[in-house]
Amino acid sequence: MSDAPVIVAAARTAIGTAGHSLSHVDAAGLAGPVLAAVVDDLGLPGAEVDDVVLGNCMGPGGNLARVAALAAGLPVTVPGLTVDRQCASGLAAVDLAVRAVRDGARLVLAGGVESASTAPWRSWPPVDGAPPVRYERAPFAPAPDDLDMGVANDLLAAEAGVSREGQDAYAARSHDLAVAARAAGAFDREVVPVDGVTRDDRPRPGLAAARLGRLRPAFVEGGTVTAGNSCGISDGAAAVAVVSAEVHRGMGRPGLRVLATATSGVGPARPGIGLVPAVRLALDRAGLGLDDIDVVELNEAFAGQVLACCDDLGLDPGRVCGEGGALALGHPWGASGAVLVVRLFSQLVDRQRGRYGLAAIAAGGGLGVAMVVERVDGERVDAC
Repeated sequence: MSDAPVIVAAARTAIGTAGHSLSHVDAAGLAGPVLAAVVDDLGLPGAEVDDVVLGNCMGPGGNLARVAALAAGLPVTVPGLTVDRQCASGLAAVDLAVRAVRDGARLVLAGGVESASTAPWRSWPPVDGAPPVRYERAPFAPAPDDLDMGVANDLLAAEAGVSREGQDAYAARSHDLAVAARAAGAFDREVVPVDGVTRDDRPRPGLAAARLGRLRPAFVEGGTVTAGNSCGISDGAAAVAVVSAEVHRGMGRPGLRVLATATSGVGPARPGIGLVPAVRLALDRAGLGLDDIDVVELNEAFAGQVLACCDDLGLDPGRVCGEGGALALGHPWGASGAVLVVRLFSQLVDRQRGRYGLAAIAAGGGLGVAMVVERVDGERVDAC
């Protein structure tokens, strides 16, 4: 493990609710400043970057990572790769960066970006003279398993026996924790200003479970998933710098050693449970158990989904997202997996809240991605 890649810098934008604070900024405009901030933090010339890998789900198409790299002011010699693993895209991008470093790259920037506010409208082409048919998302799976995420996770919560009251209480907790963390300045160092926006839109003080309990089911008649115990549709970007162990030893700065990653698949009609096998596999590869993990960051797409995953894993939900998660901060789809890694970096490296961290996220199509990291010190070792 001493030669494993190390994450040495991490940053994100504030997370804006779609249509609000960052709605006028396109995807490259969100990602560019974050990439630039990570490079500036390293104090290295941009020419030392081997590649930029970004996750994105709903952007304009093309190679958004290349556009963002150029927008960041990186040299034209730095290429870019855009990946789409739906909501897991950002964490998958970091995983790909880790693999590239293991294969010989020295410094790769990775993360994700989503601008739901500026995502283009999409339509199926006309057929037999009929007008084009607009659609809001690509298929997650062939019919009949191509369920909307809200419906699929409402069904998951019901099958897992997760109560409406439990979901509302968990969602209220996420907001309470995020509001407290924001007030304590926990997000200040990780957030890069974009057009003057430095504050997450969504966390709401005083959002009690009783208040959430008055909301009606949003997806299934008689269901338990509501707008209040679901994540918000959001805009945002996040990025990290992954370097080789050799480069890290010469930097003299702390970081997160990537001990293991894992990607898994489950039945596409219940995608929210997809992170469970990925977590188990990543922990097994790292030689650790959940009891060894100090900071757990799971993407909170839906409160019922998180609670169902925790129950399956035997994980106390009180250990998850200790400074609030996507239920409070928002879920910028392609960026959210990378946001989890930024949050681990902030807590483990910047504030030294333990040694080991776990990030995991589920995605449409029945996918899960997980990563296990270890805080390492920044003692500089000069080459002979």
